[in-house]
Amino acid sequence: MILLNIAFYAFIAVVTIQVIYYLFLFSKFAFLHPKHETQKNIAVSILICAKNEADNLKKFLPYILNQEYPDFEVVLINDNSHDDTLEIMEEFATKHNNIKIVNVLPTEAFFGNKKYALTLGIKASKNEYLLFTDADCKPNSKYWLQEMSAHFNQTKSIVLGYGAYAKIKNSFLNKIIRFETLLTALQYFSYAKSGIPFMGVGRNLAYKKEAFFNANGFINHMQVRSGDDDLFINQVATNKNTSICFTKESFTISNPKTTFKDWLLQKRRHVSTAKHYKAIHKTLLVLFYISQFLFWTLAITLLITTYSWQIVLPLFLLRLLIFYIIFGKTSNKLDEKDLIIFLPFLEIFLIGMQLTIFITNLIAKPKYWK
Repeated sequence: MILLNIAFYAFIAVVTIQVIYYLFLFSKFAFLHPKHETQKNIAVSILICAKNEADNLKKFLPYILNQEYPDFEVVLINDNSHDDTLEIMEEFATKHNNIKIVNVLPTEAFFGNKKYALTLGIKASKNEYLLFTDADCKPNSKYWLQEMSAHFNQTKSIVLGYGAYAKIKNSFLNKIIRFETLLTALQYFSYAKSGIPFMGVGRNLAYKKEAFFNANGFINHMQVRSGDDDLFINQVATNKNTSICFTKESFTISNPKTTFKDWLLQKRRHVSTAKHYKAIHKTLLVLFYISQFLFWTLAITLLITTYSWQIVLPLFLLRLLIFYIIFGKTSNKLDEKDLIIFLPFLEIFLIGMQLTIFITNLIAKPKYWK
């Protein structure tokens, strides 16, 4: 009885924390309307780092090259590929004079380090404004470059975009991947709107070359295999220099993993970088995850035992209602509306998977970006 009493008051505290996150933080993005900025027509360099991506380059590079934009180059970085990646790059380069190829050879000091390859690509780029995506990404429209670059101005040197994953019908894994991506976007867009930006995704990210060199590039976290996107943004982004772009024309669509094993390996690399975030970001992210975990654990325990259910059930439904409102708005904004009906199940499953990933990373750490 004493334990249930403790659980009851803990549940009230957890619901309060969750409501604060959703109403005072995540609502900043959920209720925000996308804004089409005036086209700037600034010269932009698009950077794509590819490792064994011959098939994806053949499939998706034409969408990059066919962007409706007056002045851009495409810097293709071959990171020591073992397939026909370099040959495909060279074939495209013979047909398009705005392609520049950077062929990265293996070095013992930087073996398997994407940041080293990206650094060489950034140095080789000719333009001040840089837009990053991956070889398996397809712009959602021919105005992707126009939309992303329009958010640069005299004070904004970083633009955070949305990198979605393609939908696969009747796939639970695909729904999990897209829900996790949706939750991550809700967080980094909301934090940015709150003046405490903490990350971006390399599938759709832009910043000025000046910002890169002023921060000495990736030098502060070069030893961390992942984090060319989130750790760099965590280091340099501020409430003054960061903008967000989430018009549907600005999305990129990537190929999702199709097996749980591959997805877990990918997420292990991503999660391993979080411990290097600034203290305020780590605190806020950990508190949110713990409150998520405890909300479901305590709610299920208290409802099964019917302990003070007259109070527990309304609080449970209140949090669930707010959760649905925020995610409903966000899902509509980011074109993930088919996830809405599955939201509670996806959240519970993802909480369990994140706990598994955290424990696995404590035992063995992932080493290479591919």
